[in-house]
Amino acid sequence: MNIIITGKNMEIGDVLRNYVEKKVTKLNRYLPTASEARVELAVEGTKDAEHSQVAQITLRSNGTILRSEERSSDIFASVDAALDKIHRQIIRYKEKRYRRGRGPEKESPLLEEEETPHIVRTKRFPVRPMDEEEAIEQMELLGHDFFVFFNASTGQVNVLYRRQDGNYGLIEPEPT
Repeated sequence: MNIIITGKNMEIGDVLRNYVEKKVTKLNRYLPTASEARVELAVEGTKDAEHSQVAQITLRSNGTILRSEERSSDIFASVDAALDKIHRQIIRYKEKRYRRGRGPEKESPLLEEEETPHIVRTKRFPVRPMDEEEAIEQMELLGHDFFVFFNASTGQVNVLYRRQDGNYGLIEPEPT
């Protein structure tokens, strides 16, 4: 597994780098098909110092992406919490793959049987081409945290969303 560690607004020392590499390498036991692990460590200037140290982990495995982000007052604690979260995601991911392969009536060796969520509603709506600014206006008018629209400049369906910092994010699909 290729491990990429980056820092934002902070210097990553050897102790921290070795700690992260050692912990992330252990994920290979649970998800041996993982090809890449990106770890972004950051210090953010927030009003609440208890949430200023951010660890974000992104795992790529056979076209599947698992991502976790955790914040705390200590970067090591943030890394540990993000690793715990990604470990739970790996278990859920493997559980779903197991159920698909063997059927829901079989007992899973990974977890006790839980009721899995399923699609209860399908919504269809017409989309007309618009730019990002118009999509922001539409999202604000609707009072939603995200908005699906057909981007006139790219010719693709995009998702606009409101970030926790009050800014916006744009998801542009990229075929793999």
